[in-house]
Amino acid sequence: MTAERIKMIEDKLKALSPDLIEIEDEGHLHVGHAGAKKGGHFRLTISSKKFIGLSMVDRHRLIFDTLGNLMETEIHALSIKASTP
Repeated sequence: MTAERIKMIEDKLKALSPDLIEIEDEGHLHVGHAGAKKGGHFRLTISSKKFIGLSMVDRHRLIFDTLGNLMETEIHALSIKASTP
């Protein structure tokens, strides 16, 4: 299931035309956590020209908006490092 979730996340984030995208499953760090049953825990590193001129908060909002319903269904927690090329 984790590989499928990562693929879904990558597919959605392609809309941001990333120069770099790395998604790491951190589910093993949250075993036994009640929320872990609802969705996965991931660390995202992404670089995109679409982040130019955006604050860190606005970059995160753009990512969350792009991921849409995955934030409610497939992702329980997402740690983000968003930068420009």
